[in-house]
Amino acid sequence: MQFQPKKYYYLINFQYLGYRFHGWQKQPNVKTLHLMVDRTLNYILEGKYFKTLVSGRTDAMVSAENATFELFLRHEIEDLDVFLNLFNYNLPQDIRALAIKEVDEKFNIINHPKTKEYLYLFTYGEKCHPFCAPIMTTILDDLDIEIMKQGAKLFEGEHYLKAYCYKPTDKGIYTRIIDTCELIENTIYTANYFPEKTYILRVRGKGFMRNQIRLMMGTLFDLGKGKLSLKDIKASLEPNNTVKMNFIAPASGLILNKVDFL
Repeated sequence: MQFQPKKYYYLINFQYLGYRFHGWQKQPNVKTLHLMVDRTLNYILEGKYFKTLVSGRTDAMVSAENATFELFLRHEIEDLDVFLNLFNYNLPQDIRALAIKEVDEKFNIINHPKTKEYLYLFTYGEKCHPFCAPIMTTILDDLDIEIMKQGAKLFEGEHYLKAYCYKPTDKGIYTRIIDTCELIENTIYTANYFPEKTYILRVRGKGFMRNQIRLMMGTLFDLGKGKLSLKDIKASLEPNNTVKMNFIAPASGLILNKVDFL
C-alpha cells in the first residue's frame, strides 16, 4: 500500500492593485497575479510541494480589496503569523496578504457556498489626475446620476441576464439573482488628487458571469448619457430579450470588495 502524505489546507485573504497584471489566471508570457503569488510561495517554501486555488478569477486590470485563495501543503505551517510576514516581505508591493487560517479537507474553495461583493468606482465630467487611473474610471460626458441610481435598482432580484454575459452560448444558465445593486456616492476611497465627487456601483450576489458587472456598469453609463432608457433596461432583463448590451465599462474601475463563505 502506497503511503499518502498528510495534506494541510489554509485560506489566505489578500488584496491587490490589478492595474499592471493580466488578471489572476496564469497565461504564457504575461505577468499575472497567480504567477506572482506562486513564484513567491515557491521561494519562501524552498521548493516544497504546494498548490493554490482562488475563489474567483479576476480579469486584467481588475483589483481586489479582499480576495481569498486556498493553499494546499504536505507539511504543516508551524507559525501562521511568521509565515504571513514572510509571505508579505517577498510579495510585490502591489499585492498584500491580510490573514491566514487553517481549514479542514472538507472545505472546497470552488464549490463552497459564497457571496461576492464588487465595487465599481467612477467619476464624470472632467479630466482627472493620472494617478486616478489604476482604480477609477472617468467618463468625460455629463451623466444623470439620479436616473442611474434608478437603473441600478432594476438589476436587484432574479432576472434573465444573458444580455450581460460576454460571448453567451445557448447552454448557459442566465436566470440569476442579484442581492444588491446600488449606486452611491463614494466615501470609501479618498485621495487629495481625486475629483470632488466620485461614485460607486455596489453589486452583491452568489456569482457573476464574465464581464457581467462591467456590462451592467456600461449600460448604466449609457443610461446616464441618455442613450438608453429605464424601459430599455427593464426589457433587457426579460427571457425573450434579444438585445445585446455592448458597452463593457473599463476594467480598472472594478474592485472585488470581499468574498463571504456561507
